[in-house]
This record gives sequence, C-alpha cells and structure tokens, in this order.
Amino acid sequence: MKAIIFAGGSGMRLWPLSRKKSPKQFEKIIGNKSTLQLAVERLIPDFKYSDIYISTNLLYADIVKKQLPKIPEANFLFEPEKKDVAPAIALAMGIISKLDHNEPVAILWSDHLVKQVDLFKKILKIAGEEIKKDPNKIVFIANKPRFPSTNLGYIHIGELIKKEENISLYKFEGLKYKPNEETAQKFFQSNKYGWNLGYFVSSSGFIYKYFQRLAPNIFNNTESILKNYGKNNYQSSLKEAYGKVESINFDNAILENLDKNDARVIVEDIGWSDVGSWEALKEALQLKTEENVTSGKVYLDNVRDSLIYNYEENKKIVGVDLEELIVINTQDAILITKKNSMGKVKKIIESFPGTEHENLI
Repeated sequence: MKAIIFAGGSGMRLWPLSRKKSPKQFEKIIGNKSTLQLAVERLIPDFKYSDIYISTNLLYADIVKKQLPKIPEANFLFEPEKKDVAPAIALAMGIISKLDHNEPVAILWSDHLVKQVDLFKKILKIAGEEIKKDPNKIVFIANKPRFPSTNLGYIHIGELIKKEENISLYKFEGLKYKPNEETAQKFFQSNKYGWNLGYFVSSSGFIYKYFQRLAPNIFNNTESILKNYGKNNYQSSLKEAYGKVESINFDNAILENLDKNDARVIVEDIGWSDVGSWEALKEALQLKTEENVTSGKVYLDNVRDSLIYNYEENKKIVGVDLEELIVINTQDAILITKKNSMGKVKKIIESFPGTEHENLI
C-alpha cells in the first residue's frame, strides 16, 4: 500500500508564523515537529518510507528534503507551479499507476492533527484491504462530527454494509459543501453525516481512469508529461506542460460527479482536526473552551479562552485580564486579534502584495 501526503498549501490563516516561503505545514505548530513530519510519523512502521510520497511545490524542495531525510528522492513529487489539487492528484496517481495501477493508495494531507493514531492506522489497513478486493472502488475516511461546523464539508453516510474489527463500512450517499448553521445543526443531529477530511483510499488506476472520463483536459496534459517520466528530460517537460493544465479542485473535477456505487465510507472519531487556522488549532488542543493554549515564554494572569504563541526565545509575553484572544509573536510581526476576527486578518494579509508590507507575506 502506498500513501501520498499533499503539502502544497500556502497557509495564510496561520500568519504571521506561516509565510509563502515556509507555509504552515513546515512549521513547528504542535510540539517540536512540523505537521508534515507528524503526518509521516503516524504512518510508520505500517508503511515503509519507500511507500510514502510527498506532493508539494518545487519552491519547498529544500524544506521537505531536510525535514524528511528518510523519504527516497524519487518519492518527492514537485509541482513546478501552484495549481489546485486536481492536477496534483492526477500527476501523483499517474506516476503510481505506472508502478502498479491496482495497488491501494491512501490520499492524505500534511496540515492536520490526528490524535487517535492507532485507530487511524487500523482504518487505513481495513480500507486498503477493501481496495485489494476491488480496486475499482474508493473508500472515504470521515470523522464523526464533534460539533456542527460550518467551516467543513460533510460526507452523507448511507446504509451499513458490514463491520470488520469493530470498524463499520457504509454506503456513500454524496458530498455536501460547507453548510449554513441551520443545515450544519441538522447534519450533526442526524448521525448520517461525517466531516469530510479529504482522506480516502483507492487504487491509482481507478482514480486516474476517472480523470480520463470526467476531466480529459487534465488527463491528457498529465499523459503528455508522464510519457517522459524516468527520462532525463522529465523535469523540463513537467515544467513546460504543467502550467497549461486548468486549475480546479479535486472535489469539483472528480468527487462531485462520482458514481455513488463506486464509493464506501468509514466514519470514526480519529481525533482529527484541521489546524489550518489559529482558532482551529486552539479547538484541537484545548480540553475545554475556557482554557488557554500557549507555547513559548508566556505568563498569564486572569486570562481565559485564548491562544498565545511566542516564537522569540529572548522575550516573554505577559497577559493580564484578557479573554478570547489570538496572540502570535514572531521575530518580525505580532498578531493580536479576537478569536472571531481571524477572517478579517486573512483579508488584511491578502491586501499586502504591492505595499510596504509585502515582505510580511
């Protein structure tokens, strides 16, 4: 079984730590390792390093190689320029299908937290066994919702197919995009929906054929690239052709048009969190809402429901009589905002290009 970890996002929602030159997935957000390193670590030893692939932008080649020295050179799949996820998945699946188009492949992401690692590995194993039995299927891995989130997509869960090792396999009834509050509450109460993590297990050949059927432009462009795979001119042909492909999300290109009978769902609470924003990171790490989450040299008195991270060794943050704040101190910028104002922060950062603040992105 192979695993592909996608690590190409820019991560502006974790500014000022996450920057274009070093996005969130490469930074030490949880403990002393990056979320990319943690994503690889939780696959070992069930997966060999030689079975783990990393898909990211060529800009980050030096970073990923330094952080993941045990991953073979050939397993780094570098996009020469930023596109959306569909072209990246097509390229990765095309490459792996040349090795064995029926072998199970897990699609995973680099900027997530998974607390129940043993359960997660068990689910991957069971999903992989399902694909070995029928390579022309896709098994989605969903997380049981902890609350009615409006920031996440949902997977509609159908009838129970079977249970194996206390893990239930369900029919797939479709994907639902980020709902409004009323709909999210209905989803949460129904027990018929799981959070869509973007995790799934399938065979590379099956997914690649779906590109041929539903996204022929991406498929044909990928084929023109892969005819030179393994040859001396591969990198130059990749650089020349990759930019010609349309930029489209994988959900829009493939999954929204997936035949329901081709998919299955496993939904469990694997302790998953998308730590792509400071408020999401706090929710993932806190035991209860009112408690604080801190990192680095921080001293607090009468502070509640705040996340305060200090990345400077020679400075201490002292907070008094505060609540519901996000405070992030880096060498060249300090972010101070209410938790519920992070959306405004993102818009401000997006306005920096072409201004005196461009060096901060």
